[in-house]
Amino acid sequence: MSGKIHPTAVIDPGAELHESVEIGPYTVIGAGVSIGADSWIGPHVVLQGPMRLGQRNRVFQFASLGEISQDKTAKKDDPTRVEIGDDNTIREYVTIQRGTLKQEGLTRIGNDNWIMAYCHIAHDCYIDDHAILANGTTLAGHVNIEDYVVLGGATLIHQFCRIGAHSFSAGGAGITRDVPPFVVVQGNPAAPRGINIEGIRRRDFTAEDITDIKHAYRSMFLAGLRQEEIKAELAEIAKRSAHVRRMLEFVENSKRLIQK
Repeated sequence: MSGKIHPTAVIDPGAELHESVEIGPYTVIGAGVSIGADSWIGPHVVLQGPMRLGQRNRVFQFASLGEISQDKTAKKDDPTRVEIGDDNTIREYVTIQRGTLKQEGLTRIGNDNWIMAYCHIAHDCYIDDHAILANGTTLAGHVNIEDYVVLGGATLIHQFCRIGAHSFSAGGAGITRDVPPFVVVQGNPAAPRGINIEGIRRRDFTAEDITDIKHAYRSMFLAGLRQEEIKAELAEIAKRSAHVRRMLEFVENSKRLIQK
């Protein structure tokens, strides 16, 4: 074993660790776990396979990743797994559980995500890249989180919800419907409150981009339009705005869009 692995750690012979990986005291790593280069796994962490962690991940104490899901249909020997990309920070007491046979058998975390203490990511969830999940955020099964989403502390998300790119939830939000890209939601049940202006400014969206997104938001939530009228309005703006085109595609594919 590498000198970076603490002697009290328990590593199954069926685990694959890059030689640069550091493992803290009393951590348990099961068979079928793969950990990429320059990752740091703190003390008292439990990692169960099948699971792949990419490079440069940091997992803090008392996290439990890759355990069988809490879905009552799940069985220990189901061919399900967790995949975690590169450059993620996973803080204390985070739980990320395997997928189920109800979907593709996969729970997937992308790259450069910041997952704070006590977050729970249930079976069959997909999180893309650059998301921030603040303390105590809980995702039920089959939730999809797109790029650059920020979820405030203690956000609760109902199963099968989609959360669009660059959207933002206020702390304590209870999300039971799909949240379009760029939209801020607040309350329980959560309702739209505007667009994530500060977030998209930080990502170098132009003034024209922001104006188009505001126009799209007004059409969706403030103009009293029917669904087909909303789509027509968005389609017109989308002719000049790739960002509004993304909003339109989200609305077209949503089965239960959040309401004002």
